[in-house]
Amino acid sequence: MSSFSISRFRALFGVFFCSIVTAQSFAQTNPGDSIKDRKWWKEAVVYQIYPRSFKDDNGDGVGDLKGIISKLDYIKSLGVNVVWLNPIYSSPNDDNGYDVSDYRNIMSDFGTMADFDELLKGMHQRGIKLVMDLVVNHSSDEHEWFKQSRSSRTSPYRDYYHWWNAENGKPPYRYSLFDVNHDAWRYDSLTNAYYLHYFSRKQPDLDWENPKLRQEVFNMMKFWADKGIDGFRMDAFQYVAKDTTWPMFPKGFEKNFNQYYGMVTGLHGYLQEMHKEVLAKYDLMTVAEGAGNTYEDAHNMVDSARRELDMAYAFDGIDVAKQDGYSLLKFKRIFTRWDSVFADQGWLSIFLANHDNARLVSRFGNDSREFREVSSKMLSTFLMTMRGTPYYYNGDELGMTNPGFTKIEDYRDKATLNEYQHMLNIHADMTAYLKEIAFSSRDNARTPFQWDDSQNAGFTTGIPWIKVNPNYKTINAAEEEKDPNSCLNYFRRLTKLRRDNLVFVYGKYTLLDKDNPNIYAYTRELNGKKMLVMLNFSSKTAAVNTLYNSVGANRLLDNYVGGAGSNKVEVSLRPYEAVIYQLR
Repeated sequence: MSSFSISRFRALFGVFFCSIVTAQSFAQTNPGDSIKDRKWWKEAVVYQIYPRSFKDDNGDGVGDLKGIISKLDYIKSLGVNVVWLNPIYSSPNDDNGYDVSDYRNIMSDFGTMADFDELLKGMHQRGIKLVMDLVVNHSSDEHEWFKQSRSSRTSPYRDYYHWWNAENGKPPYRYSLFDVNHDAWRYDSLTNAYYLHYFSRKQPDLDWENPKLRQEVFNMMKFWADKGIDGFRMDAFQYVAKDTTWPMFPKGFEKNFNQYYGMVTGLHGYLQEMHKEVLAKYDLMTVAEGAGNTYEDAHNMVDSARRELDMAYAFDGIDVAKQDGYSLLKFKRIFTRWDSVFADQGWLSIFLANHDNARLVSRFGNDSREFREVSSKMLSTFLMTMRGTPYYYNGDELGMTNPGFTKIEDYRDKATLNEYQHMLNIHADMTAYLKEIAFSSRDNARTPFQWDDSQNAGFTTGIPWIKVNPNYKTINAAEEEKDPNSCLNYFRRLTKLRRDNLVFVYGKYTLLDKDNPNIYAYTRELNGKKMLVMLNFSSKTAAVNTLYNSVGANRLLDNYVGGAGSNKVEVSLRPYEAVIYQLR
């Protein structure tokens, strides 16, 4: 979303993403295949690229499209087949591209439309589909629509945004996630009125009640679809509908603001109109951020008869990560519950990291020198063996870690910087805040991709827009290419294993040893094939209690060097060990 990463913000944000997918059935169906309703997007592995930090081609310190083009063979080598690209539209960069000033143009930092066309062609030549971020809950205040909207109360663009005339008094309080004062109404003297911004002051919210605005969005979506892109990830979409009677919310509502902001009446109608106007006309995968507060909300969005959404993304799984550790029992309950909810209808996505959260291994694993590699591999094993479509954030395939920033000057994230100022204003414990953001800030995931051990990790020949993680000398793609047992090459084996065994995509999931506080074990079953996955989430050797301890099995993969090949299911796992068996 117009992203923020402080863990308590994320907990407030809501329980899950939803993915809207409009796509045709998977083209290659094997003779005698009994899998029903195969889809290419179910069998995909999605690789998220944060373009500002991926690869800089021109030496200005900012990643760009030509940089991504130069690394397309690397991306292909990972075994992924869908790339989700964070915003590349024209933007003044108040929120790193999530404040769009021109939806039909490319940000100059990233290149030109010709560069984009070359990127899309190069991806398609390699069998990789492209999903773009679509930011339509809000625009930039530098978008021409907003310039016209604020110019006069009689402007034809006035109703493209939400305004409250000042002569009516102050508007009812609304919480802003990014504002220094957490106030979502911003006074504008030009027309003596307030405009609404759920995020930063430079991100005014669009008024989806206006059919002209909706048609502008639909036409813009068609512009990119006609170019040949393969889908949209729709930013903060659960918030686009507003109750424009502006009722007073109870005091303290911001502690769970998603209940008041998400899934407001009208949203389903907007989605159904979007499906009719755009999605039904193209083979698009469309991922929408946000789907309400309940299982009922989710099912209302994924009921195929409603022509809205197809794939739900359970978000509460990522919220269990805490600075002082988390409970594996709760983690297991969350993922098992969501699998059961969608066992017969709908579809899940699986992820534990993105541009809005800190690094995968630092949040859910152990980024110490001793356990970084093995715990990173264990987490990747989980993501690639659960039912649903896995989303994987760039750099996590290397086991990249949080950079360990210690001062506020190291950060670039608007949400982090504004919250720092807010904390200063209320005389909060700043030492505690710096410790919190060192663990949770989204800038932890935005440090430059570590390509090699040359200056700036091979990311740029200039000055990086944000500091490079100092561990790039030992953690980088070039070094891991040479090591057959590296995180990188282990990830490649995982994507191949998933691609070759559709049991990991469509197979029934059964949790084992549910009360074990250290071990996450489960089976996947499909068409007579049965896989056993055992994961140790702890830094100590842990006993495994399953029905299969004495059963013969073929060990397909182990994240410890030399671990494959045994025909016996282990009764204990080493620290952060991950083992995959095919049962006989």
